[in-house]
Amino acid sequence: MQVEVRPTADGSSTLYVPALDEHYHSTHGAVQEAQHVYLEATLEPALVAATDTVRVLEIGFGTGLNAILTLQRSLTAPVAVAYDTIEKHPLPPAVVADLHPERYLLNPELLDQFSQLHAAAWDEAVPLLPRFLLRKITGELQHTALPANHYQVIYFDAFAPEKQPDMWTDAVFAQLYAAAAPGCLLTSYCAKGSFRRSLKAAGWLVEKLPGPVGKREMTRARKE
Repeated sequence: MQVEVRPTADGSSTLYVPALDEHYHSTHGAVQEAQHVYLEATLEPALVAATDTVRVLEIGFGTGLNAILTLQRSLTAPVAVAYDTIEKHPLPPAVVADLHPERYLLNPELLDQFSQLHAAAWDEAVPLLPRFLLRKITGELQHTALPANHYQVIYFDAFAPEKQPDMWTDAVFAQLYAAAAPGCLLTSYCAKGSFRRSLKAAGWLVEKLPGPVGKREMTRARKE
């Protein structure tokens, strides 16, 4: 899949996909969007509630932004983080090299970890830190066998519904509901009514939250 590296308003990079006319992240700021939508709204509540390892599932590894920010948070988290991420189109090394993470990762050690995130073997568990376990899964979510009642956090970061409609179906959110542990939080930048209806049809409890910069609303769902 052809992509172009583009800057965003907070100095971090995103990718643009000409074939879809779609960006991987908000052009108002990739880092601020990831922090607001995924870490603050989903990961932080899970860390507060956890007594053991927090198990995260990310839909769309992409540039590795959500993963490196979660790894960074794990350095001071009260519990360990096990991070599973599914990606159909892993980025080639040349594109990764153009992302320039030094623009937003000021800690040189995190720059090394960013490289290790992308260099880590696919489809096996790789301990990047004593308390951060990474498993990158290649392929499509719909054809991936997920453990039942397992995840406390789900980052749903697929391309927009109008660009990738097969990722926003009732069946997908039922699949994620089955993989979610009781109390699991799922968030997405998306605020479309059709998305919320599909979540509710699968059993999720759905709420609207204020969106990141440049977006009025976002969605968070919980499994009781």
